[in-house]
Amino acid sequence: MDKEYFLNLLGESYFGNTVESYLIALAILLGIMIFLKLLKGRIFARLEKWAHKTKTDLDDEFIRAIETIPGILYFFVALYVALQILILHPVIHKTVEIILVILVIYWATKLAAELIEFGLAKVAKKQNGKREKNTTYYALNLISKLILWSTGLLLILSNLGVNISALVASLGIGGIAVALAIQNILSDIFSSFSLYLDKPFEIGDFIIVGENMGTVKKIGLKTTRIEALQGEEIVISNNELTSTRVRNFKKMKKRRIVFLIGVTYSTPHKLLSKIPKIIKETIKSIKKTTFDRSHFANFGASSLNFETVYYLESSDYNEYMDTQQKINLALVKSFEKEGIEIAFPTQTVYLHQAKE
Repeated sequence: MDKEYFLNLLGESYFGNTVESYLIALAILLGIMIFLKLLKGRIFARLEKWAHKTKTDLDDEFIRAIETIPGILYFFVALYVALQILILHPVIHKTVEIILVILVIYWATKLAAELIEFGLAKVAKKQNGKREKNTTYYALNLISKLILWSTGLLLILSNLGVNISALVASLGIGGIAVALAIQNILSDIFSSFSLYLDKPFEIGDFIIVGENMGTVKKIGLKTTRIEALQGEEIVISNNELTSTRVRNFKKMKKRRIVFLIGVTYSTPHKLLSKIPKIIKETIKSIKKTTFDRSHFANFGASSLNFETVYYLESSDYNEYMDTQQKINLALVKSFEKEGIEIAFPTQTVYLHQAKE
């Protein structure tokens, strides 16, 4: 009799739904809540351990941000699913749906804003060293948040049934106006991200940009600063760096060197033929050098010129100058021994006396 009473009770209807339907909906609600709690407690804990093992810390920040999602969002997810099996007034279904949409959009926007802020802070710290944040960082962070929250608000209004076409059009016109006003700044900022991702040079590299050359001291979000050989600081916009050719000498594994040496026109043929061999033996006797060629290149205005090419297995400029100095001193010594005279700018005037 109790069983029959229980079955009758399950079959009774209230507000268009049976007691059985309400119980099933409640079971679904509780089941989803328990599942989401287990998901947050166990699976996220494992993901957090896995994230700690990776080299990047972006996944750690992502998991940390997801763990801050409140239980109310999980509750409305479960409630929305549970109510699908019940026949209720459309207003109830619509209200729960709107609340769920608002919560999802809010936390998705908040998560995206936190990740972007984290990424900007990482870039700023890498480029500025100990000084993690600067004016450009705060400006970029503010712009990104304005765009994200404006997009989130438009999505919420759209789900509430508001016609956002005119609002989107006005925002688009306003966005174009702002973009045109700050296009140079934005161009430098995007170029900064390009330099950060592509890494054509790093702090400490010796680079040549157009007529400017020096050692990179700081890569900012808008400009890059290099220290010239004379000691002064040169500030170059990042947009210029990404739109022109940059010669990076630190990436150079070996240096190709070409130099000329001239001897006097009075040098006899026998000694001229010895000069390439003398130069070759001199270069080969010095460490980190690879001899390529040496030739009697041309007849100069006041000298017979020999062109020599060799490679130095080093990118350091000071080491190159030390090596060239050793070569020059060794050649002077060898030429003195052989009686070869190194030329210097001279002019010979021949006078012809006319016969009377």
